[in-house]
Amino acid sequence: MPQLMLNPWLFILVSSWMVFLLVIPSKVMKHYFNNEPEEASAYKPETTAWSWVWH
Repeated sequence: MPQLMLNPWLFILVSSWMVFLLVIPSKVMKHYFNNEPEEASAYKPETTAWSWVWH
């Protein structure tokens, strides 16, 4: 059964994991995201109380 022969499959497994662990994270981290988080502003709009009569 060729599935049990480790000769080609072990190399394919190890090399694919090396790509996943070494190459892909560096490319993802260099990607520029458009919606960068910003600090919340300290400005708070002044609100007024509701002046309607309820009856």
